[in-house]
Amino acid sequence: MAKITYIEHSGKEHVVEVAEGLTVMEGAVSNNIPGIDADCGGACACSTCHVYVHPDWVAKLPEKEDMEVDMLDFAFEPDTERSRLTCQLKVTPELDGLVVQMPEKQI
Repeated sequence: MAKITYIEHSGKEHVVEVAEGLTVMEGAVSNNIPGIDADCGGACACSTCHVYVHPDWVAKLPEKEDMEVDMLDFAFEPDTERSRLTCQLKVTPELDGLVVQMPEKQI
């Protein structure tokens, strides 16, 4: 299990344990974290699981694949460095301590 901190746009923090093999999006949905809509269910076909990754974590994550980059074009106020789709971030032991912040809104 990896502890992941989800920060709502308002600043409210939710620290939850997410099982390895799940995605950061699945961790948010299964723990009822507000701000991650996940309309496509994790198929990388929307941008409603968009987050801003804490700057300390940007270089520690796998690189974005082309499909994620394309979908981020539809996200609300994407940041070229920090924006990620949580459906594309698989939880591994290396993600223990990950911190993500939700945008003001999804789309």
